[in-house]
Amino acid sequence: MNTPISVGGQAVLEGVMMRSPRNMTVAVRTPSGEIAMKRDPLKLLSDSWRFLKWPVVRGTVTLFSSLALGMKALNFSAECAMEDEKKGADEGPDKGVWTDIMMGATMVFSLGVGLLLFFYLPLQLTELLKDVIPATRESSLAFNLVDGVIRVIIFLAYIAAITRMKDIRRVFEYHGAEHKAIYAYEAGGELTVESARKYPRLHPRCGTSFLLVVMALSILVFSFIPKDALLYEKALARLALIPVVAGLSYEFIKFSARKKENRLVSALVRPGLWLQNLTTREPSDDQIEVAISALKEALRMEEGKYEVA
Repeated sequence: MNTPISVGGQAVLEGVMMRSPRNMTVAVRTPSGEIAMKRDPLKLLSDSWRFLKWPVVRGTVTLFSSLALGMKALNFSAECAMEDEKKGADEGPDKGVWTDIMMGATMVFSLGVGLLLFFYLPLQLTELLKDVIPATRESSLAFNLVDGVIRVIIFLAYIAAITRMKDIRRVFEYHGAEHKAIYAYEAGGELTVESARKYPRLHPRCGTSFLLVVMALSILVFSFIPKDALLYEKALARLALIPVVAGLSYEFIKFSARKKENRLVSALVRPGLWLQNLTTREPSDDQIEVAISALKEALRMEEGKYEVA
């Protein structure tokens, strides 16, 4: 078998999205038990603008494109999940437009809540702790270290809270199925439920690990913001530096995937794997089947560049 192409994924409602270099597929288990499939060839801006392939820059591009593709995948999975309701309802000509508007509004709202919880709230709390922890007044690094610890605590609390929701637990099971399918492919195994079942549900290139790397690197990058800056200036500077943090985090994840046998690199990525114990669950065979269907279709669309087992 040829060297595996780079494949990533995302769990959605009752399904999995898989992204190959030039294609995206989404497989969703419908209420009727069938697997619905969405296929989208990708138009890459980097084909026209070569500088978008530069290190760090490509990570920023990947982040925003992943957010956009993730929302499209979630939109499709939500439509499939409401299959029965749609059959019994009148489909007006403007329904698709309203669906797109609602999904866009949901994306904007979610992004706003994320920025509030994981960027502004830790910043505000750290400002309040300046009298309690004097070092945060004297050192930008100390300030951002405390801020980073608070951010991680909020993130862990958030993950722990949403895991109590039944629908989220199902998404986390599909997350595990996505990892098992990708592991089977990267290991050269057969793309079958039986083969994928034996692989780990934790993967070093997972988005969960990426988020943890973002939080860690942000401590260093945000330390370049002058400690005497006003609160709103720090908040705006952090927003401006998010693409830099995302780009550096992407490069680290790519590097760690190439050097995974190195002991130091292995130790650095281990916290991300630990965190995946919260964001993944052991999937059922039906869920693994959905993940494999999405992966096979993505590979089929890359026809001529690989051999599928």
